Amino acid sequence: MRFLSEIAKALGSDEIVSSRVQYTVLDGKGGYFQNVKKILEFTDCKIVFAGRKDGVAVEGENLTLGKYFAGDAAVLGNIVKVERVSGEKGRT
Repeated sequence: MRFLSEIAKALGSDEIVSSRVQYTVLDGKGGYFQNVKKILEFTDCKIVFAGRKDGVAVEGENLTLGKYFAGDAAVLGNIVKVERVSGEKGRT
């Protein structure tokens, strides 16, 4: 988290973007999601995570949850799309 603070300061921002769900996707393997507050939807082809300010919808094939603890989530499977969702849109 300190690394993100240093980047934010270098870019002239006092706010760290940690209130948004951040993610890294590994092609064909899965992905790692940070700042997750809760899971709104969970099937083998779609997972929707909510953060404080927004969320993300993860779509793919054979999706499973590898880890979900302290705001971090690991998704295993073939992720084909990640889309930001905001407000009530993510709460369907």
